[in-house]
Amino acid sequence: MTAPFVGTYAQSAAETPVQWASSALGASSEKRGEQYGEQYKASQALGRPSKLPQLGESPTAWAPQLADNPADDWIQVGFSTPTPARQVVVAENVNPGAVVRVVVTDEAGTDHTVYTNPKPQPRPDPLLYVALPDAGLTVAKVKVFINSGAIRGINQIDAIGLTADTNPITVGVRLAKDTPKDIVKENLGKGVNSAGQEVAPVISPDGRTLYFTRNFNKANIGSPDHQDVWYSTLSSGSNGTPAGWSDAINMGPPINNASDNAISGISADGKTVYLLNIYQPNGGTTYGISKSIRTKAGWSFPAGLTIKNNYNLPEKESDNSVETELAVAPDERTLILSVRRRDTRGDRDLYATHLLPDKTWSEPVHMGNTINTADVESAPFLASDNRTLYFTSRGHAGYGNGDIYVSRRIGDSWTEWSEPENLGPGINTPEWDGYFTIPAAGDFAYLSSRSNSLGEDDIFRLKLFPAIKPNPVAIISGQVLDAKTKKPLAAQVVAELFGQRKDITKVDYDPETGAFKLILPTQSQYTLKASKEGYFAPTDVIDLSKDKRFRDIKRNLYLLKIEPGQVITMREILFDQGHYELMTGADAELDRVVEMLNTHPTMEIMVEGHSDNQGEWDSNMKLSADRVQTVRNYLIEKGIPDSRIQTKAWGPSRPVASNETEEKRKLNRRVEFTILKM
Repeated sequence: MTAPFVGTYAQSAAETPVQWASSALGASSEKRGEQYGEQYKASQALGRPSKLPQLGESPTAWAPQLADNPADDWIQVGFSTPTPARQVVVAENVNPGAVVRVVVTDEAGTDHTVYTNPKPQPRPDPLLYVALPDAGLTVAKVKVFINSGAIRGINQIDAIGLTADTNPITVGVRLAKDTPKDIVKENLGKGVNSAGQEVAPVISPDGRTLYFTRNFNKANIGSPDHQDVWYSTLSSGSNGTPAGWSDAINMGPPINNASDNAISGISADGKTVYLLNIYQPNGGTTYGISKSIRTKAGWSFPAGLTIKNNYNLPEKESDNSVETELAVAPDERTLILSVRRRDTRGDRDLYATHLLPDKTWSEPVHMGNTINTADVESAPFLASDNRTLYFTSRGHAGYGNGDIYVSRRIGDSWTEWSEPENLGPGINTPEWDGYFTIPAAGDFAYLSSRSNSLGEDDIFRLKLFPAIKPNPVAIISGQVLDAKTKKPLAAQVVAELFGQRKDITKVDYDPETGAFKLILPTQSQYTLKASKEGYFAPTDVIDLSKDKRFRDIKRNLYLLKIEPGQVITMREILFDQGHYELMTGADAELDRVVEMLNTHPTMEIMVEGHSDNQGEWDSNMKLSADRVQTVRNYLIEKGIPDSRIQTKAWGPSRPVASNETEEKRKLNRRVEFTILKM
């Protein structure tokens, strides 16, 4: 018999290298979990510990079918690569001490009994360290036997690992980098919180309006024990007074009715909210998702979303009730749902559904096993960068009955995510914590917690530390105006990555409801344009490529009425300085001119080229002539008859600004299209 090492289980982000088991090769039996999923199965012993450092029963660890079984139970696991090891580590998350034998199989297929314990006794340390021979073994498989009859109650194995280190390992909660020890969570006070329950905060992207769900309140519609949506607004503060949250107001009908009501997401401009349930005309609700739009007359009656093959299974077959939560992507093209479906790993998992061209939503797709576990994943929130996900889980190692984690989307996939990182004990408590929500500025987070509350759950605010911040974004807001009359025009606003034709986001601008708002990740360059029938939209370039912090940019967009005499100017979009070859992205701009000419088949235009006054006059004149000829050739290649295109090169002779500074010289370097006749 080989005696186990006795070590300390350290709750630390720094860990000794361990290869954790990667495949379940068999088990004597498995405890039955929910109808669907992987709860208690042998596969739950794979990977790093999911329950420890907490002790207690968990569906994310393997358990045999019977507790107090007088016969031995066993589980065998394999490793992706046979590993030279000096130590086997077995993590027992409940009733540790039941292991009676450990057998390892080397790369040649030979079995070695490395640990026996004929008289199992309760052990305080949840980690069993089994030393291998001094020369070590190259291990391909490990088989662990337990006798649950020796230690009463359920017995579980959370993980099995190998290490070349001879010292006790340290393994604990996976924390975000440089997690501070002290984090101040500020209770938002009596204006927002009450003796009842305040949960599910949703902060508007501009950080000025906080929506939340209030329960156990006499002012709720229907009855006090039904949830209503309330909101509070942030004052700016004046004459040295601090900004503060106003006394909360019940949103009233149609958002609130006699059923339970909750807002779970909001659009970038704050004019659309997404709600749990489908609202019925008779005042009831059914399962689903709805959205309401704020108009001049108020919030519209919530309209149900059509999601393909949308279902949410109850926890028990005899139960008709279901739980769901959701998050809305900033471009409103993706919803993240916390639901229970037939491919769920256990309880509720996170799924993504995407907006389709016909305005319905795709069938929800499981977001992968990196995020989802055999326990509950809930309360998702996707930050304004469209990449950083916060959610609450009971299935990853943590500090309480549900901790908040952060994970980041890898590439363009919605199923590939970074390993979730716990936000740390300064944010997570021994109770359930969740509903993390962050404004576009990424400075503060709001969340629900019962710790230090005024009654039931309250809403708190905390300052984000760098490692858990989302990537910086910019809010672009403004109006769409007629270039001549300066009157607002109803139009669609689209942002694209510069040089590409794939739109990043789009919104509809309605003059009656205020400015349009777009959220764009920084460190990229974009083209921004509005579109309306009968108008041509000059492209505006938004260069955020050097911005590494949040920006709030005001930018009006101007539309040019398509009519004789109208001049359409394009600056620094068609050509690089000093060249006449079309630059990347110029074809997209010129194709819009082609579209205009095709829409109006009798239209004739004049293409005019202008330059600044830098360099020789003759060189600038030739550059202008070469540029207008390049544009003319492009239009002809796209099928526009040459008889409809006239050209003129002006060089530096017609400046629209002085040439004293580079910024002003940019205004003079331009190509203009003048509509001669319709």
